Amino acid sequence: MSVLSAILVGLTMGLVFGLALEKSRVFEPGVIVGQMQLRNFTMLKVFLTAVATGLVVLAAMNGFGIIKLAPKATLYTADIVGGLILGAGITLAGACPGTVLAQVGAGYRDAWATLAGGICGAMAFGYLEPTLKPWLSGGPGKLTLDQMMGLPFWLVALVLAALLVVLLVVMERWRPWRSELGRNVDGDGERSLPSGSTRIAPQS
Repeated sequence: MSVLSAILVGLTMGLVFGLALEKSRVFEPGVIVGQMQLRNFTMLKVFLTAVATGLVVLAAMNGFGIIKLAPKATLYTADIVGGLILGAGITLAGACPGTVLAQVGAGYRDAWATLAGGICGAMAFGYLEPTLKPWLSGGPGKLTLDQMMGLPFWLVALVLAALLVVLLVVMERWRPWRSELGRNVDGDGERSLPSGSTRIAPQS
């Protein structure tokens, strides 16, 4: 793949990702914090949907030999500590590295501070990585489920995707998206009137 093709593919994927974030309202700070507080499960359902979709696409592309997977090494300390720090930051800021850009585009003024903090944090880690590397290393290396089970990746991916779809159906029946985001999230509900206004019923 040429550099231009890679850039175009990346821009297209970013556009689709941004549209999905906006339409699902996952970029909104209230939805993100609500997920972290286990009050709103919209974020989890959207991300699990993305995982299931990605598994199907990767299974097809890897099964037909279009791509070759290159998983990163598993480092227990780095994964656990990094995950906890990232989760705490997402909860406090009401944004993650992906959604903060959607918040900037949507006009959230405080999102600029979150974006600046993320860039500064990434730069600081880049300078400190050589010092932190001995503390964050240690793990089994490249560890994947298909290798542990001795099965082809495409088969494991499709089975996991099917299980995720079942889980998503159960979650949606338990917590319907409209009840969590509100009746008017897509403009299809009955809009509230300004204070002091009176609704006039249509004549039959």
